[in-house]
Formats: sequence, structure tokens, C-alpha cells
Amino acid sequence: MPLHRDDPKSIGGYKLVDRLGAGGMGAVYRGRSRSGREVAVKVVHAQYAEDSVFRTRFRQEIEAVRKVSGVFTAPVVDADPEAARPWMATQYVPGRSLAQRIRDGGALRGGELRRLALGLVEALRDIHRAGVVHRDLKPANVLMAEDGPRVIDFGISRAVENHNTLTETGQMIGTPPFMSPEQLTDARTVGPASDVFSLGALLVYATTGHGPFDTDSPYLTAYRVVHDDPVLDGVGRPLRGILERCLAKEAADRPGLDELAREFATALPEPDAGDLATVSLRLGELPATPDTRPGTLADPAAPTRPGRRNRRLGPLLAATGTVGAVVLGLTAYLLLDPGWADSGDGATPRPSATSRWAALPSGWKPWETTVYERAARGVKKAPEAGGGGMRGGPDCQMYEGAAYCTGDGILPVRLNGLTGETDWRAAAAPSGGVEGTYTFTLLGIRDDAVLVQQLFQPDEADEDTTSVLALDVETGDRLWHRTVNDDWVEVIASGDLVLTPDADGRSVTARSPRTGAERWTAPLPPEHICGFTQAEERLYLQCVLDSMETQDLVVTELDRADGSARRLKGTSDAALLGVFDGRLLFLESPRDGEGNMQIGEDAPYARIRLVDPDTGAGSTTKLAEQYAGEVTLAGGTLWFATSTGQVTAVSARTGKPLWQTATSLEQPGPALYDPRTRTLYLGSSSGRVGALDARKGTVLWETLPRAERFDSGWTVKVRLHEGALVVATPDGTVFSLDPAHPERKPAAE
Repeated sequence: MPLHRDDPKSIGGYKLVDRLGAGGMGAVYRGRSRSGREVAVKVVHAQYAEDSVFRTRFRQEIEAVRKVSGVFTAPVVDADPEAARPWMATQYVPGRSLAQRIRDGGALRGGELRRLALGLVEALRDIHRAGVVHRDLKPANVLMAEDGPRVIDFGISRAVENHNTLTETGQMIGTPPFMSPEQLTDARTVGPASDVFSLGALLVYATTGHGPFDTDSPYLTAYRVVHDDPVLDGVGRPLRGILERCLAKEAADRPGLDELAREFATALPEPDAGDLATVSLRLGELPATPDTRPGTLADPAAPTRPGRRNRRLGPLLAATGTVGAVVLGLTAYLLLDPGWADSGDGATPRPSATSRWAALPSGWKPWETTVYERAARGVKKAPEAGGGGMRGGPDCQMYEGAAYCTGDGILPVRLNGLTGETDWRAAAAPSGGVEGTYTFTLLGIRDDAVLVQQLFQPDEADEDTTSVLALDVETGDRLWHRTVNDDWVEVIASGDLVLTPDADGRSVTARSPRTGAERWTAPLPPEHICGFTQAEERLYLQCVLDSMETQDLVVTELDRADGSARRLKGTSDAALLGVFDGRLLFLESPRDGEGNMQIGEDAPYARIRLVDPDTGAGSTTKLAEQYAGEVTLAGGTLWFATSTGQVTAVSARTGKPLWQTATSLEQPGPALYDPRTRTLYLGSSSGRVGALDARKGTVLWETLPRAERFDSGWTVKVRLHEGALVVATPDGTVFSLDPAHPERKPAAE
């Protein structure tokens, strides 16, 4: 990776060439000595340079690496733990980490697995002979060099005879999926057998693509490490029996390294001549190949691994004091990030571009702009940001290679989907010279027309005015506009129609999006407030009597061709969410003592009501527990995203939770499900974006905030554009990123 703008140009006389990665504690660079020798230079982050305890730990790491032979590690070339920003230079070892190797090429087999297993046994034997326990053996800390695996990152290692370790004071730093039970329960007892346990977990991961104790929560993972049997699905015998012994809960029950060397040599036979070329290729620069390890997207027929769904943590914490004792240590792990330079090579690898992510359109590049940038056409200079004090950010929709955005006080704009350049900005419909503020709502893009609802609020009058505008997608020129009365029914774009309420509010007219010409008119129920829901190819009108005495809904299906109406039977008085299995899905809230359903933004959901739209036959399924937050129905699953960043997947058929994952997103908007990649995307009002594996709930990645202004009352929606993501934030920022490389930023202008 290229150097960042604020990266140093040299350290200790070594010229820094590029970045190898970064973690919570520091950054790692590829450096070059004056003679031309290449080195890997670790540099501590400035905030830790002032921490005397951290400096002591860093000195211990340098001492530990110097004790161990360079045959199986990356030996220290130079170091200065007393510098303003402590640093250490080690031999540069070309080759990917084991995490990268599995991410790009899938699980290891045959001779490659044998070479890894025996090479790591030799490396650990050398490390232990030097009197050092590594304590953080994980895929990101194993480099696949041409001459065999190299073990790196001794940041939390310690000498065997040193029982006053720095990590015993509430900072049990490590990586839970690969930590031994004693690391989590009593750090004073950690010895060489702890590395044997980590080796067993690492080899399960290398063989299957998943760890033996994997969950979506580090706390639950820690619980399983201490209490549960390892999950070894996919590990064949006789290797399985060896790894079971490595993963014994009691250190004394684990085999020694000499014994492991003999058993691995027997269980993993020598490759024949034809395999040697493959092993050599894989340990070098392996071309990207589809990921076909069990349970990945390239293997859709693979059964779901049992025990992977997240369980609720509360009862587990109550059942034992052990996990409670390690919470502080795991918090340190989460906040400090023991890895130096994972750069995506964490314990769980991210899928390769060939196994998950779609190819991006030709000419696309990461971009970031605002809806206030100068436009090439139309209203070139935007009005004052914020719309004269109105709150809210833009909403954007994608259409044929462009993003169309508008919002509170934000005139409609078209952004180039490849570069982010502002192609045009449209003017508001005339207000007759009256001063006031505007709110624009993007209805949709149909038949090369951008459909916008405009609300004008005069400064000195009570009467607001609502209009529908149709703009040409190429030029932004106004095609037509019409004043409407939306007091009784909303405006909506649906299929090849735009539905506008008439002046008296008692009927709705379907119009051509491009010309505004009338197609048909349908009456509305008297004294009812109505809204539309689109479900698959059908259009439904939901109306409720304008009275506090009843919440009963009338649900009617409108024929798109002529507007003829058919009232549905067996419906719910809850909001219609969509269609599942050919039936209408209503999500109902709990009822109070008088039988009235709770209403409001914070009301939870308690039941699923499914109704056959043709017969009226229905069924009700109680949710396993009540859920709240933004909800999305897609792929037969209900996705709930709460304001705390927790995401829960619930089966639309059974009402039972499939998984639950905590993210760092603050007040995320509704989830976007991409069925092609089976990925769930969410955005927050700070401009953070996260991606989750839709089947398992695993967090694939999360980005840093992009917005300069945080607005807790604004919902951010993630849009998908030919494989790229487009996100708009409350301060008017709009950006596009590659989900395969979300860390890539736009090039400097």
C-alpha cells in the first residue's frame, strides 16, 4: 500500500518505501537500508509511545525475537525502543500471511498442509528452546515464505521463567479464537503447551477455513474455548485425532512438539512429484482462485456448520464466573488490537474478489463529493447548505450509471456514478415570488424521468404547497410539474406509473412519468388516510380511518393497468412490509391491556402475520422475542438494525433468530441485502459503512466515519451500483466505495 500523507519518510536511517499494514498499536512499513537491503519496520503509534508499560512490552518483544533463530522467524536487524516513537526493523520476508493465503485460495490440502504443520512445529520448537512462549499464534502472524512458514509478531510473548508478565494486570491481550483456556482463566500458568493449543486451532482453520470455536462474539468465543468441545467438522482422520489432543482443555493433556512432529509426518504423507509444483506455486504468488472451502459462497450446497449461530450471551455469563473474569482482558483486545499489521488478515479472512465481490464497471474509481459542489449544467451554484436551517441530508437513488440526489433544502442533482462529478442541478418549481424553504423527496426514476416531490413552506403563511416534478435524467430540465394535495394519500412512483392525489384528496390519479398524462383515476375511502406499498409486481393501498378510536386498516389491491380495486380479506391492522412465499407479510407490534397495538417509531415487533392475497387465508407466527429498529424483508429473512448497531436476522417462516451481531455503527439505517453476493450492507449517520455475511452474520468489514456533521435523526441508506456502493450522509457528503477494498480512498485532486 502507498504511504499515507502523515507517514514518516524514514525511520532510524531506513527509507520507508510503502506500507505493509497497520493495527491498533502501530504501523508496519517496507523499508530499505542505505545498502539496499529490504526490511520490515514496525513503528509504535504516538499515543502508545508515551505509555511506559507499553514501551516495556515493546522492549520485551525485541528481546524475544532476538532470542529466536531467524530460520523460522523474521530476525531483528535494528531497533530503538527509546526513540520518540519506538521502532524495530526485522528481515523483510516476501510472501503472504496464512490468513491472506486462505482468503485468496481456500483451505490447505496435501503437501501444502504438511509443510505448514511440520514447519510450525519446527518454529515453535525453536521458539520454546529460546525460552519464549509466543502466545499469539494466529493466521495473520504466519508468513508463507518460499522456504516454509515464518512466525512473526512477538508483541505479547514472554520468557517462560518470567511469571510477572505485564499482561496479568487486567490486560490479557490475545486473539480469542486462537487463545488457550489458560490464557483466559489464569495467565500465570501459560507455558509452551499454550502455543500447542493455538497451533491446533490454527491448523483446524487452515484445513477447513473456520476455527474450532468460532462465533460472532469474542466473548462467546472465549466461553467456548474454556468450556466447549471444539467443532472439527471437515477435518479428516487421522489428523482429527491429533488436533483433538492439541485442543485439550488441560495443558498437561496436550502432546509435546517432538511427538507432534512424528504424528504429523505420519498423518500427512509426503507429496508426490506432481504435487511439489503445486506446493511451490501456492507458497509463492498464488493467482486468485474461487474460494471453494466448505461453507463459502462458492460452495452453495455445503451444509451450514452447526453451532455457528450466535446465542444470547446473558445466560452464559450468569452460568459461570470465568467469562466474567476475562471481560476486561477481551475489552483490551478489542480496543488495542494486538495485531500490528493485519490489514484485513484477521482471524477470519475476508472473501477474495473472485469468491464474493462483483467486478466494477470500467472507468469507476473511489470518489467523494457533496451535493453542494458546483454543477456543470442548470443551477451551477447550490443554495446555502442546510436549506435555511432545515435538518436532514440527501437521499440518493441509482439509475443507469448515475446517482440522483435531493433532500431538505437540497436541489435535485445528478452525480456521475463513475467519478462523482456533478452533471446538473435542477431548479425548484416556482413559488410565485414568495419566500420560504423547500424540502425535496426523491420518488424514483422511471422512463428517463427523475420524479421529485417538492414541499414549499412559506415564511409568512400557513399554507404549504406540495408539487410533483418530473426532470429529464440527462439534462435536469423540467418535463412537467403539478400541484397536489397529499393530506390524505402519499405520492409514489410505482412501476411505469407515478400516482398523485387529486386536489380534493378523495381520489388518486396514475400518470405517465415522462409526460404526466393521465392513465386512470381511482377513488379513495372517505375519511381515511392512505399509503401505498409495493410488493413484488403488485400495488397495495393501505388506509386507516382518520380517528383515534380505531386502528383498523383497509387493504386494497390496485390493478396497475386500469386502477380497479379489490379489497383483501384476512389482513392485519399492522403495516404491510412486503411479500414472503407468495403471501403478504405484516409485522405486528405487541398489544396493550385493551387489545390496542402499540404504535410509534420505538414500538417493538412481536408477531408475523402472513396472508394469501387471493384467498385471504392467514397465519400468525410469534417472534421468538420482540425486536425493534429499522427492519428489512429480503431473501426470506427479516433483518432488524437497532440504534446501538446490533443487527439480528430472523426467519420470516419461523420467527426464530438466525444470528445476532454487534457492529460499531451508530444508529444504522435499514439493511441492504445483495442476493448475488449474499452480503448485508448498512450505513450510519456518521458515514460509517459495514458489510456482514448474510448467512452467518460475520462482520466482513467496517469503515471509518466520512461525515463532518453527525445527525442522529437522519436515516442513511446504502445503495448498490453495479457492484459499487454509494452512500449519502446528513452533511451532504456522497461517496462511492469498492466493497472488495473499502479502505481505498479517492485519489487526491
